[in-house]
Amino acid sequence: MIKIISIVGARPNFMKIAPLHKALKKHHKQISHLICHTGQHFDNNMSNIFIDQLELPRPDYYLGVGSGTHAEQTGKIMIKFEKLCIQEKPNLIIVVGDVNSTLACALVGAKLCIPTAHIEAGLRSFDRTMPEEINRILTDKISDYLFTTCEDANKNLIREGIPKSKIFFVGNTMIETLHNYIGKIKKSDIIEKFKLKKDNNIMKYGVLTLHRPSNVDNPAILEGILNAINYISRKVPIIFPAHPRTIKQIKKFKFNRIIDCEGNKSINSLAISNQRILTIPPLGYLDFLNFMSHATFILTDSGGIQEESTILGIPCLTIRNNTERPITIKEGTNILVGNNPDKIIKTAMWVLKNGKQRKSIPKYWDENVSERIMKVLINKLLSGR
Repeated sequence: MIKIISIVGARPNFMKIAPLHKALKKHHKQISHLICHTGQHFDNNMSNIFIDQLELPRPDYYLGVGSGTHAEQTGKIMIKFEKLCIQEKPNLIIVVGDVNSTLACALVGAKLCIPTAHIEAGLRSFDRTMPEEINRILTDKISDYLFTTCEDANKNLIREGIPKSKIFFVGNTMIETLHNYIGKIKKSDIIEKFKLKKDNNIMKYGVLTLHRPSNVDNPAILEGILNAINYISRKVPIIFPAHPRTIKQIKKFKFNRIIDCEGNKSINSLAISNQRILTIPPLGYLDFLNFMSHATFILTDSGGIQEESTILGIPCLTIRNNTERPITIKEGTNILVGNNPDKIIKTAMWVLKNGKQRKSIPKYWDENVSERIMKVLINKLLSGR
């Protein structure tokens, strides 16, 4: 029996692991699949929502590391995960994405000589001030199987000296999850809860997500972004599922005069029709994707949303100066606007005037990504190679 441990540490990890777990279940007579939640980002209610909506089992192990500096968090995960690996003796560790849990568990695998597979390998922003970029580069250097989402990622890995024999272009598991759950996403009643439907027509609105330290930790940058959002909201309402860390920074810098985030409004008690900017708690997977699918545009500094908006065909204004997902610009609906307030406003106004500019869907961003991954793993693991 082959034993595989998959790592989740932050909410996007659930979407990336979900289709792979389903594919692994088909081989349950040959493969035992365990899920380990490091607790890097852990809100019990939100984690349970994602687990339930994505039809995942409760994690087999929960390390409970919590927050801390990058060094503290990475170190805690390594200490606890090493003990787990010594106990379980897995044949393979699967890590996804670029969070601290990704690097920490890959390091444990390398130290214990346990093969590691990195799903979403090879993405590069070429900005080493981003902690995620360091996590990506180091994880790819020490992993044995590098599963990539696009040909740009393949080129990045080859340029860095990674042997071609380790690189497998399979597509995007996060997008596979979107395809798998599009039916349930469409059935979400979140639009009705916000009273966004009038005479069978859905109001124009924008969606904002904001959480990266480069945007929320510097008061001058955060103030400029919030002022831009405030201006845009005079033309179209903005729904803001706010990250707890962002709320903390807005309050710390006393920017409630720009965006009122006191108490986080309840989705069940307020309609956006009377609000220019509606700050709400984070949403579950199905509700948030439904919101995105009907939005006029999305303002975000998230990585995964750039990919999801490409599939949904919704204009995405990325509040960053670079992206590790350039394919979403070349082939998708993504536009880099940086953190310059004038550029954010100008681009949003252009989108409001011109609407969607649909391009194409990247290769292998379909419903068969996990099957392509499984073909590789079955061949390698069960053949003993």
